[in-house]
Amino acid sequence: MDALRHVTLAAGIALAPIDSGGAEPSGQAALADERAVIRIADAIDRAVDAQDWKLTRGYFADTVVADFSSLSGQPAATIPSDDLIGAWSANLKGSKTSLHLRTNHQVVLEANAATVLSNGYAWNRMEGNGDPLWEVWGTYEHHLTRSAAGWKVDGFTFRMTHERGNPWVKTTPGQ
Repeated sequence: MDALRHVTLAAGIALAPIDSGGAEPSGQAALADERAVIRIADAIDRAVDAQDWKLTRGYFADTVVADFSSLSGQPAATIPSDDLIGAWSANLKGSKTSLHLRTNHQVVLEANAATVLSNGYAWNRMEGNGDPLWEVWGTYEHHLTRSAAGWKVDGFTFRMTHERGNPWVKTTPGQ
Protein backbone atom coordinates (compact mmCIF):
# COMPACT_ATOMS: atom_id res chain seq x y z
CA MET A 1 0.00 0.00 0.00
CA ASP A 2 2.90 2.37 0.77
CA ALA A 3 4.37 1.72 -2.67
CA LEU A 4 1.03 2.51 -4.32
CA ARG A 5 0.76 5.78 -2.38
CA HIS A 6 4.27 6.82 -3.46
CA VAL A 7 3.60 5.93 -7.10
CA THR A 8 0.33 7.87 -6.99
CA LEU A 9 2.05 10.89 -5.44
CA ALA A 10 4.86 10.75 -8.04
CA ALA A 11 2.32 10.52 -10.87
CA GLY A 12 0.38 13.45 -9.44
CA ILE A 13 3.48 15.59 -9.27
CA ALA A 14 4.56 14.61 -12.77
CA LEU A 15 1.16 15.34 -14.27
CA ALA A 16 0.46 18.55 -12.32
CA PRO A 17 0.28 21.67 -14.50
CA ILE A 18 3.31 23.90 -14.27
CA ASP A 19 2.62 27.45 -13.12
CA SER A 20 5.13 29.71 -14.80
CA GLY A 21 4.06 32.53 -12.47
CA GLY A 22 6.13 31.38 -9.51
CA ALA A 23 7.85 28.63 -7.64
CA GLU A 24 5.98 25.36 -7.38
CA PRO A 25 5.56 23.66 -4.04
CA SER A 26 7.76 20.63 -3.72
CA GLY A 27 7.49 17.59 -1.55
CA GLN A 28 4.68 15.84 0.18
CA ALA A 29 4.38 18.46 2.96
CA ALA A 30 3.91 21.28 0.44
CA LEU A 31 1.29 19.29 -1.46
CA ALA A 32 -0.51 18.57 1.82
CA ASP A 33 -0.45 22.29 2.70
CA GLU A 34 -1.75 23.20 -0.74
CA ARG A 35 -4.62 20.75 -0.43
CA ALA A 36 -5.38 21.92 3.12
CA VAL A 37 -5.76 25.59 2.18
CA ILE A 38 -7.90 24.78 -0.88
CA ARG A 39 -10.08 22.58 1.34
CA ILE A 40 -10.58 25.46 3.77
CA ALA A 41 -11.58 27.92 1.02
CA ASP A 42 -14.11 25.40 -0.33
CA ALA A 43 -15.34 24.44 3.16
CA ILE A 44 -16.17 28.07 3.95
CA ASP A 45 -18.59 28.06 1.00
CA ARG A 46 -20.25 24.85 2.15
CA ALA A 47 -20.59 26.09 5.74
CA VAL A 48 -22.05 29.44 4.62
CA ASP A 49 -24.56 27.73 2.33
CA ALA A 50 -25.56 25.41 5.19
CA GLN A 51 -25.87 28.49 7.45
CA ASP A 52 -23.54 26.76 9.93
CA TRP A 53 -21.99 29.88 11.42
CA LYS A 54 -20.01 28.16 14.17
CA LEU A 55 -18.30 25.97 11.57
CA THR A 56 -17.75 28.97 9.30
CA ARG A 57 -16.14 30.97 12.13
CA GLY A 58 -13.75 28.10 12.89
CA TYR A 59 -11.95 28.61 9.57
CA PHE A 60 -10.95 32.20 10.44
CA ALA A 61 -8.29 33.83 12.63
CA ASP A 62 -9.55 36.25 15.28
CA THR A 63 -9.26 39.21 12.88
CA VAL A 64 -9.53 39.33 9.12
CA VAL A 65 -8.78 41.91 6.44
CA ALA A 66 -12.11 41.84 4.60
CA ASP A 67 -12.47 43.43 1.17
CA PHE A 68 -15.87 43.33 -0.48
CA SER A 69 -15.52 46.82 -1.93
CA SER A 70 -16.59 45.70 -5.39
CA LEU A 71 -19.93 44.56 -3.93
CA SER A 72 -20.55 47.14 -1.22
CA GLY A 73 -18.53 50.22 -2.19
CA GLN A 74 -17.03 50.17 1.32
CA PRO A 75 -13.22 50.07 1.61
CA ALA A 76 -11.33 47.04 2.87
CA ALA A 77 -11.04 46.91 6.65
CA THR A 78 -9.44 44.85 9.37
CA ILE A 79 -12.31 43.60 11.50
CA PRO A 80 -12.98 40.91 14.09
CA SER A 81 -13.89 37.69 12.30
CA ASP A 82 -16.93 37.46 14.59
CA ASP A 83 -18.20 40.66 12.93
CA LEU A 84 -17.72 39.24 9.43
CA ILE A 85 -19.53 36.02 10.28
CA GLY A 86 -22.21 38.02 12.13
CA ALA A 87 -22.88 40.11 9.01
CA TRP A 88 -23.13 37.00 6.84
CA SER A 89 -25.47 35.29 9.30
CA ALA A 90 -27.69 38.37 9.56
CA ASN A 91 -28.08 38.46 5.78
CA LEU A 92 -28.17 34.76 4.87
CA LYS A 93 -30.80 33.28 7.12
CA GLY A 94 -34.17 31.59 7.04
CA SER A 95 -35.95 32.41 3.81
CA LYS A 96 -32.75 33.45 2.01
CA THR A 97 -30.57 30.69 0.64
CA SER A 98 -27.24 30.75 -1.14
CA LEU A 99 -25.02 28.61 -3.31
CA HIS A 100 -21.31 29.34 -3.63
CA LEU A 101 -19.00 27.60 -6.10
CA ARG A 102 -15.33 28.08 -6.79
CA THR A 103 -12.83 26.63 -9.24
CA ASN A 104 -9.40 27.09 -10.83
CA HIS A 105 -7.56 27.32 -7.52
CA GLN A 106 -4.06 28.71 -7.60
CA VAL A 107 -2.03 28.46 -4.39
CA VAL A 108 1.07 30.37 -3.36
CA LEU A 109 2.84 28.96 -0.29
CA GLU A 110 5.41 30.97 1.66
CA ALA A 111 6.62 29.37 4.92
CA ASN A 112 3.64 29.75 7.30
CA ALA A 113 1.46 31.78 4.94
CA ALA A 114 -0.62 30.86 1.92
CA THR A 115 -2.75 32.63 -0.64
CA VAL A 116 -5.53 30.85 -2.51
CA LEU A 117 -6.79 32.55 -5.68
CA SER A 118 -9.91 31.16 -7.33
CA ASN A 119 -12.79 32.00 -9.62
CA GLY A 120 -16.17 32.07 -7.96
CA TYR A 121 -19.89 32.12 -8.60
CA ALA A 122 -22.65 32.64 -6.07
CA TRP A 123 -26.37 33.07 -6.07
CA ASN A 124 -28.83 34.15 -3.43
CA ARG A 125 -32.48 33.15 -3.59
CA MET A 126 -35.37 34.71 -1.71
CA GLU A 127 -39.04 35.00 -2.56
CA GLY A 128 -40.98 38.18 -1.90
CA ASN A 129 -40.25 40.93 -4.41
CA GLY A 130 -40.17 39.90 -8.04
CA ASP A 131 -37.38 37.77 -9.43
CA PRO A 132 -36.17 35.59 -6.52
CA LEU A 133 -32.53 35.33 -7.74
CA TRP A 134 -29.40 37.44 -7.58
CA GLU A 135 -26.15 36.07 -9.03
CA VAL A 136 -22.54 37.22 -8.91
CA TRP A 137 -19.29 36.13 -10.57
CA GLY A 138 -15.79 37.15 -9.61
CA THR A 139 -12.47 36.18 -8.11
CA TYR A 140 -11.68 35.26 -4.53
CA GLU A 141 -8.45 35.69 -2.65
CA HIS A 142 -8.04 33.94 0.68
CA HIS A 143 -4.95 34.67 2.73
CA LEU A 144 -4.17 32.10 5.43
CA THR A 145 -1.59 31.80 8.18
CA ARG A 146 -0.50 28.65 9.92
CA SER A 147 -1.13 28.66 13.67
CA ALA A 148 -1.01 26.06 16.43
CA ALA A 149 -4.65 25.38 15.53
CA GLY A 150 -3.83 24.84 11.82
CA TRP A 151 -4.39 27.08 8.81
CA LYS A 152 -6.68 30.08 9.48
CA VAL A 153 -8.01 32.71 7.07
CA ASP A 154 -6.83 36.21 8.00
CA GLY A 155 -7.57 37.91 4.68
CA PHE A 156 -10.63 37.54 2.44
CA THR A 157 -11.22 39.47 -0.78
CA PHE A 158 -13.95 39.14 -3.39
CA ARG A 159 -13.63 41.05 -6.65
CA MET A 160 -16.88 41.10 -8.58
CA THR A 161 -16.66 40.83 -12.35
CA HIS A 162 -20.37 40.49 -13.16
CA GLU A 163 -23.74 40.38 -11.45
CA ARG A 164 -27.31 39.93 -12.58
CA GLY A 165 -30.72 39.48 -11.09
CA ASN A 166 -32.78 41.24 -8.48
CA PRO A 167 -30.71 43.64 -6.33
CA TRP A 168 -33.45 43.41 -3.66
CA VAL A 169 -32.37 39.80 -3.06
CA LYS A 170 -28.76 40.97 -2.63
CA THR A 171 -29.52 43.70 -0.10
CA THR A 172 -32.48 42.34 1.88
CA PRO A 173 -31.76 40.03 4.82
CA GLY A 174 -33.63 36.74 5.03
CA GLN A 175 -36.37 36.34 7.61
